[in-house]
Amino acid sequence: MAEKVRNISLLSQILIAFVIAILAGIIFGPSIEIVQPLGDLFLRLIQFIIVPLIVSSLITGVASTGSMETLGRIGGKTFLYYVSTTFVAVSIGLLAAFLFSPGTGVDISTSREVPEATETDGVVSVLLNIIPTNPMESLSSANILQIIFFSIFIGIGITMVGQKAEPVQRFFEGFAEIMYKITWIIMKLIPIGIFGLLAPIIGEYGLSVLMPLIKLISVVAIACIIHALVTYSIAVKTFAKMNPLQFFKGIAPASLVAFSTQSSSGTLPVTIKCSEDNLGVSKKISSFILPLGATINMDGTSLYLSIATLFTAQAYGVELTFTQIMIVVLIGTLGSIGAAGVPGAGLVMLTLVLTTLNLPLEAIALIAGVDRFMDMFRTAVNITGDASGTAVINATEQKRDQQIESDSAAG
Repeated sequence: MAEKVRNISLLSQILIAFVIAILAGIIFGPSIEIVQPLGDLFLRLIQFIIVPLIVSSLITGVASTGSMETLGRIGGKTFLYYVSTTFVAVSIGLLAAFLFSPGTGVDISTSREVPEATETDGVVSVLLNIIPTNPMESLSSANILQIIFFSIFIGIGITMVGQKAEPVQRFFEGFAEIMYKITWIIMKLIPIGIFGLLAPIIGEYGLSVLMPLIKLISVVAIACIIHALVTYSIAVKTFAKMNPLQFFKGIAPASLVAFSTQSSSGTLPVTIKCSEDNLGVSKKISSFILPLGATINMDGTSLYLSIATLFTAQAYGVELTFTQIMIVVLIGTLGSIGAAGVPGAGLVMLTLVLTTLNLPLEAIALIAGVDRFMDMFRTAVNITGDASGTAVINATEQKRDQQIESDSAAG
């Protein structure tokens, strides 16, 4: 009961911080930037724990599976679930863009500086770059995909070696517990961090910057909400046998932190805590799936990419062919695997899509002005999707374990 009270209190504190930040931004305008160091402090603390938390939790999660068979089963189900929900997200985004045509009638003339297009790596290069040539360099540069690759293989090695590797496994288990405690301390600062991050954004942009692109923001926000409420509700109800209201209430603190920080990776500690404490997910499942999801599962980003691409085509009067739309679906579904879980990663992915389709990159300068607002919605969806996958996989594993116990008792 006490834990439940603490969770409710955390959610209340976050909501209060939200309201105060919005009011302060509106009242004080750009001068509210003075509180930005509070947000920077919170982000630096989050960044401080991301790498050691991912390494310790992922190695522990992989090693705790106990066998290569279990690891392959959980990993396969996780990848299938994430790809499936991402495909649905892209489809919802395309449908919303076609129905509401956010780019129609938009004035594309802008004096904003246009980012130069950069040459993008091919699929083979992207896949090869996941493998670190120097794991220590990957750790120091916080290359999350390479860190995940390294951590998974350390966990696999521990599993294959067995008893002789138990001291190594115990070390990482103890290290993970230490990181969980440090995370708990940092989470106490969430309301202060949210205030320091959100108030300067509202103060700088106000409401005026929203008006020309209010339709685009609205379409992204509505599509994100629909995807979360429909797709994840069906998933947790059908596969996890969980009341959707219980799910959304349980993950709400993490969703709000993601909304404020615009960072899936930065929200990972909160997502892990909410999944274990509020959704009943085992530590073995959460420590393996959530670090993966924070990097490779970007439903909100993929949804945003499909809407922003059609927005650009509509704004410039370009009629996309069926093949080009299929390319959007493919890049949106698979491209999120390589998207960084940090603020602004969606704009980088959008550059890739527009370049691939030969659409004007000038649109990025138009979208960039309000990208932070859309980033809030898509990041909240990203981590909510991570949590839904964890709840679903956890439920299927529990059902399997119960079936095995039942069969053993009957035998």
